[in-house]
Formats: sequence, structure tokens, C-alpha cells
Amino acid sequence: MTNSRDLKAQTESLVGRLRRRQVTGSFSVSLATAFLLRSVISTTRWTDVDTLIKLVKNVGRKLVQAQPSELAVGNIVRHVLRVIRDASNDEATEASFMEHAEDKNLFTSQSHSVFKQSTSLLDYSAKDSSARSAGFYTSSSSMINLLGDNGLRQPPNIIQEINEMINELENMYVNIWDQAMEHIHTNEIIMTLGSSKTVEGFLKAAAKKRKFSVVVAETSPRYLGHDLALSLCQVGIDTTVISDSAIFAVMSRVNKVILGTHAVLANGGLIAISGTRLMAAAAKHHSTPVVVCMGLYKLSPLFLYDEDSFNDLESPENVLSFDEGDLVDKATILNPYYDYVSPELVDLYITNTGGHPPSYLYRLINENYDPEDTVI
Repeated sequence: MTNSRDLKAQTESLVGRLRRRQVTGSFSVSLATAFLLRSVISTTRWTDVDTLIKLVKNVGRKLVQAQPSELAVGNIVRHVLRVIRDASNDEATEASFMEHAEDKNLFTSQSHSVFKQSTSLLDYSAKDSSARSAGFYTSSSSMINLLGDNGLRQPPNIIQEINEMINELENMYVNIWDQAMEHIHTNEIIMTLGSSKTVEGFLKAAAKKRKFSVVVAETSPRYLGHDLALSLCQVGIDTTVISDSAIFAVMSRVNKVILGTHAVLANGGLIAISGTRLMAAAAKHHSTPVVVCMGLYKLSPLFLYDEDSFNDLESPENVLSFDEGDLVDKATILNPYYDYVSPELVDLYITNTGGHPPSYLYRLINENYDPEDTVI
């Protein structure tokens, strides 16, 4: 069994790997966070729910501060806190129900006693049996049956709930890919960019039974679109690579835009790879539907107050080589990794629980997170 020293070492190890970018990608950091929090809850001594919530928040705060741009870390922490709070509420409800049931049992036994006394005092004859059936006996039987059919549900096990959450994470992409046939049709032209594993699997799932074409923007300066195009070509999907500057010109021929995302904010806006905003705006101009594929662990209850607050700046080497020393010294070069895409540019989110419009996301947030845990 893991002791407190081992648990501290696990926490510091994950914090260090997050800071050094040794764990990258929303899916990987989500699983790592879930595994760590499961260890925290199962191996730490705690006497009440408030102590456990405080403990989980302390660990979660360290992880969030280690890599603020990975919003999925905070989302997993908040979801675990919601599981703990729900378990606490269920236990309180059960205790209240048991107390109420004891009171009803006492009332029933007293009513049954009154019934016995009444039937002994009232010496009904056989011809009065129908009247007796409609009297005290029926009422007493109803009260007995009312309690006899009720069963007490055991309080949920927190570790079991977290194990189910981990299992859902591991199978999340399969649930998204299973919906591909509903959204991609024969002879359509699909546009995308970057190298999203979710989008890649979504397109490959549809290609098993549908024939369609894909246009991939190369997504400079890292040219991740080339990797996606190569992967799609290997399974027989008709794929064309275009430069980012050609997105608007080609959009008029496109039937649907399918995008991946790094995170989804509470207002329905996206934090996605650079170039996504350009593609979504071009699609809006041409009235082309924009569909975003994402797991619910990417849905954050946070709002964006500054477009740069959740962004990462990469080395400008890929934009302007340091070999151009004279020019580099005279210019300020920014190479943002993410774009913010406003919710009005998105038509549909495809999650592991189905398709949802941006206006529905607030309900998903209420189902997965508690308002008290918005700030960890």
C-alpha cells in the first residue's frame, strides 16, 4: 500500500513532468491526473468530506500551477471533487431516509397495534366481513406494504466512481468515432487543419463505409497538417494539402469543417491550434458548418477574460530564423501556439455523449462540475 512519502513523491514527480513538458496533450495529462488523485484518495487518512476536498484541492492546485495552459488538469480535479460531493450528499440523504424510515416503522407498529385492539373490540360477524375489508385492515396493510417494498441504497464508493471515470476516459475517443457516420456523408468535401488524433480517428471511422475527400491546411510553421494528410492517405482517403493562405479561397467548395480543440471554455469558445480561427471565420463567411470533436474532459467552467491568458508562445525560430540576425534584432516576433475561437463560429460539438450546440454546454458543465470548485 502506498504510504504518505510515496504519495508525495508521486505528486512531485507529476508536477515536475508537467513543468518540463514531459507529459503533453490533454488526454495524457488527464489520465495522469486521474491516476494520481485516485492514489491520493485511497491511501490518505481522512475523517470527513471537507478534509478530503481540501486535500484534493491542494494536490490539484499544484498540478494546475505546474502547467496552467493544460486546462484538462483542472477539469479532472473538478470532476473528482464533484464525485466526492455527490457521494457526501448521497450519504446524507441515506442517513435522513433511514431516520425517516425508523419513524415510519414506529408509526406503522403503533397503527398495527391500534388495528389489533380495534378488531378485538369490534366483534364483526361473517356478514360484516366486506365492511371490515374496507376499514382499518386495508389502511394498515397499505402502510405495511409502503415500507416493506422500500430498500436502502448503499452510498456510492468514491474510488469506484473514479475508476469508472478513468474507464470512460480510456474509451472516450471510441465513443466519439462511433458517431462519424451520422455527420460525414458520401461525396462530401471535408476541411480540417493540424494533426488532431480525435479528428483523424473520426475521419478514418467514416471512411470505412463512406467515400469522401479531405482538404488539410498545412498549419505552418510546424506543418502538422502534413502528418495528418499522410496518415489519411495511408488508409485510402482522398486527401489534398493546401497552404494556410488558401483556406478562404477553397472554402467555397467545402461541405463541412471538422476541427479538433485543446480546450472548450464555459461560453462555448475554443482554445485551439493557431489557424483555427482563420478557418472558422472563413467557414462562417461561406455558411459552411463547423463541427468540433472533443472529449468532455476538455470542457472547462472557466471564462476567457484575456485572449492571451491561456495561450503559449513558442520559439520564433520557425517563423524567422535566428540566422537573420539583423532583422531579428529590429523586430518583435510572436509565435502563438493557440487561437481563441468565439462560440458564434461553431455550429456543433461532438462529444463522447453525443452532439451538442454551444448553447447547451452550460448544462454539461453543471452536470460535471460543482460551482464551488470553479476556482481550485
